[in-house]
Amino acid sequence: MDRSSDKFAATGFLFLNPKNIGFFELFRVYIFGTNLHTANFVECHEVLERKLLHLFAYPLKYLGFIVELFLNLASCNYNIFKIILNFLQGCYLIHYFLHVDVYIKWIQINSADFVSIIGHMDKRVELDKSIKGEDPKYNVALSMMASKVSYENEAFIRDTVENRWKMEVVACGDYWNDYQGKATTEAFILLDKSDNQDTYILTFRGTELFDGEQWAGDFDISWLELPGLGKTHAGFMEALGLQRSNMGWPKQIETNHSHTLEAYYFIRDLLKTHLKRNDKAKFLLTGHSLGGALAILFPAILMLHEESFLLERLQGKNLKDNGIKFYRIVYSYDIIPRFPPDLKDTVFKHFGTCLYFDRNYNGKKVQEEPNKNYFSLSTIIPMSVNAFWELIRSFTMVYRYGSEYQEGWVLRAFRLVGLIFPGVPNHLPQDYVNLTRLGSVFSKID
Repeated sequence: MDRSSDKFAATGFLFLNPKNIGFFELFRVYIFGTNLHTANFVECHEVLERKLLHLFAYPLKYLGFIVELFLNLASCNYNIFKIILNFLQGCYLIHYFLHVDVYIKWIQINSADFVSIIGHMDKRVELDKSIKGEDPKYNVALSMMASKVSYENEAFIRDTVENRWKMEVVACGDYWNDYQGKATTEAFILLDKSDNQDTYILTFRGTELFDGEQWAGDFDISWLELPGLGKTHAGFMEALGLQRSNMGWPKQIETNHSHTLEAYYFIRDLLKTHLKRNDKAKFLLTGHSLGGALAILFPAILMLHEESFLLERLQGKNLKDNGIKFYRIVYSYDIIPRFPPDLKDTVFKHFGTCLYFDRNYNGKKVQEEPNKNYFSLSTIIPMSVNAFWELIRSFTMVYRYGSEYQEGWVLRAFRLVGLIFPGVPNHLPQDYVNLTRLGSVFSKID
């Protein structure tokens, strides 16, 4: 197929060739800012089949299964020690052929009671009742809680949204990634009804902690260029629904009954249907980590396809006013907003209003978050000091702000990891939920 004849196809791209990537080459690029076009693992502007190395994807997946199962068993059986004691007691009785009366409560993996490791780090599921609908924080706080809950299974999401938040789940599912050949993009839509306005909130799930393929996509620095949109991150586009057949975004695609639709196409058509039935409704987009990137790219493809009806319902004004507002929230030394690093030859630049929050949840509007290159040697000491104080803070938050800010042992274990790898715990939803509740800069959002 001649891609140049398709106005929605990529006009240029750069893909990493993983076969030629070595640790030395990556070290040169990230630490010393080597020119990417002279590196031997980069191929530009030619058709190639992209193949990422997912060496640890399956081991990581099964490790995640074991860890989450263990955490859930420990939670529903009160504590870890009770499980171990009952297990050892059972082994002892079996050894001596005695009557065995050992009880360990089991939990169904896809039930509303099964919680991901993200949920074990931050067990809050209730909305902050002090933040009402007219509060400038309301949409931000609700969006962040939706982003956190999106990491859970469908039964958990529905139970939380419908029974705790008293809202409606419009859709929840896994959507097709044409490049990975499976449904790996997850999203859900909730409906928040009020007397003045109904709001649909589209939430994309972020990168799951034990999903090696998603992490590989996040750290990939490949890009593609689309007419009118410029150069964008290839992995994020693929997750949203980029078509492999022409490396582009046809306005309509044929339904393939062998798998689910791509996220963009399914959600776009569903939102159209619901918004046409409800004249007073609008919709918001949100997401954490990878989900935040997809939330930004979704309206970009709407603009590419000139979907003026949806764009007007998103921004509340005519498309010509260029009134779409993107708010990018960054907490402290979060590692993910600093990837890819600020190299002299990369094309990735953030856009939208950046709301930056420090360790004390003091927020401010900035053009870019500080210390844009995570690997900069000048930031090692400040990041390490920050990680230490965050560990100390994990023991004091509950006394200062109340029981809902209590941090458990799982999160504190990750804060210990932050002493070695600063910035990694900063990406967890816990602090982002905190800043939407405790931060003050949201009153300045227009």
